[in-house]
Amino acid sequence: MPDPKAKAVPTGRTARAVRMGGLASGLLGSAAMTGAKHLLRGQRPSPRDLLLTPSNAQRLTHQLSQMRGAAMKMGQLLSLEAGDLLTPELAAVLRPLQSQAHVMPPSQLKTVLTAAWGRNFMKQFKRFDVRPIAAASIGQVHRAQTRDGRDLAIKVQYPGIRDSIDSDLRNLASLMKLSGMMPKDMDLALFLEDARQQLHDEADYAQEARNLQRFGVLLRDDPDFIVPDWHADLSTKDILAMEFVPSEPLDTLEDAPQDRRDHVADALIRLFMREVFAFQLVQTDPNFANFRWQPGSGKIVLLDFGATRAIPAPLVARSRAIVSPALDNDLDGIAQALTDLGLLSDALPKEVRREIMDMVALANGPMLQASGFDFGNTDLVASLRDRGMALGRNRAIQHIPPTEVLFLQRKAAGLFLLATRLRARVNLRQLFEHAA
Repeated sequence: MPDPKAKAVPTGRTARAVRMGGLASGLLGSAAMTGAKHLLRGQRPSPRDLLLTPSNAQRLTHQLSQMRGAAMKMGQLLSLEAGDLLTPELAAVLRPLQSQAHVMPPSQLKTVLTAAWGRNFMKQFKRFDVRPIAAASIGQVHRAQTRDGRDLAIKVQYPGIRDSIDSDLRNLASLMKLSGMMPKDMDLALFLEDARQQLHDEADYAQEARNLQRFGVLLRDDPDFIVPDWHADLSTKDILAMEFVPSEPLDTLEDAPQDRRDHVADALIRLFMREVFAFQLVQTDPNFANFRWQPGSGKIVLLDFGATRAIPAPLVARSRAIVSPALDNDLDGIAQALTDLGLLSDALPKEVRREIMDMVALANGPMLQASGFDFGNTDLVASLRDRGMALGRNRAIQHIPPTEVLFLQRKAAGLFLLATRLRARVNLRQLFEHAA
């Protein structure tokens, strides 16, 4: 029976540009029809309300998930809870892309594998599962067993993705501005350039292999983590062959004993701090699917090192500078550190700066109390989320922090959400004191 999620990846810049143009026309046409209906009833909804209808939301996520590549990846990046660039409404529209991806049909998969390994590639395998065990924006992962008995996870890049990154980004940015989903006067040039470079890095499987090996060395003796081994003989520029490590999704921990949930959240936050302050090398993608765990050993399996970024020493120093004032609950010191990081700016309206620092004051004391912080404290978490969403609706905010800081903020926010989902209790003060 054909897989209903199997959709061929559109290849070629022209074909992908036509898809994006068709998407823009569909969104605007739907908005025009909806607007006409409202006008007949004497209503005047805003352009954004006309565009962000349920049907348009479905159209947008469906098309981006079919296109995959940079178009889908940027949709994922823009949907993050940190929400620095978009309104919460648009972030919610794009959020299904975090877990939604079509897969290549078998015929297209065979074409890619033949190009990489040759016509007789199946002679190397006892088994190669055509149905992928995971699918994302850049590629999909298949389980296989070689004739010499190796159990592997083989990551296969979608065809044409690497060559379409630049055009996808230009087309997606034009779509966002043309549709009114983003302010027309917001300068995204620097952000898009950094995102372009990041996406090229993620599509470079040779670089991901180096990152995989590097983390394997860094965490070789760590009792909490497993990093799969790399298999060079089956890896190419379009294929990354790794050891298959049996494990379970982190979601299965939601009903685990409290101490197990606490340990996993503590270990991942501790690892993030080591990445920033010790390794100066951070895997910046907090997608839950990148972390799995082994029920038997209790170890966390780390996957997907495509979004790994080296952290320059000046940024490490600016990041460390927030630790001491946070421990002392020194709000002036925290404000200065946030300004040095580019998260606060004098260009922000005074009421916005005041609201941000009020949120910092609300969170900092409870999170860093000596007894630890309960991420299951829904009152505090919900209050911060609601106030953050209210900030996101403020169209007067045009400030975009440096992209390198956004990637760290993205990882931190993702770990916060993960710990919240696990309802974990973590002694953040101890972790901060160790990093000071």
